[in-house]
Amino acid sequence: MDKGAYVFIVDPRASKVEIREAVQEAFAVRVASVNTLIRKGKRKRNRKVAGFGRRPDQKRAIVRLVGDDRIELFES
Repeated sequence: MDKGAYVFIVDPRASKVEIREAVQEAFAVRVASVNTLIRKGKRKRNRKVAGFGRRPDQKRAIVRLVGDDRIELFES
């Protein structure tokens, strides 16, 4: 947050442009860049039934803001 970067978990089908527009509209800030990554879900053991399950994949967006813009929700 010191460098104006925030991480959001977003819908896997969302594009960078859609993420940029949603953050600008929701928090009234200017977005400089959006980077995305997909974290694979972990394989977890199921104790009730012999075997393994899997947690879902997550898409994350790293959003950098312009200049001194801040999201007040995360600053407290």
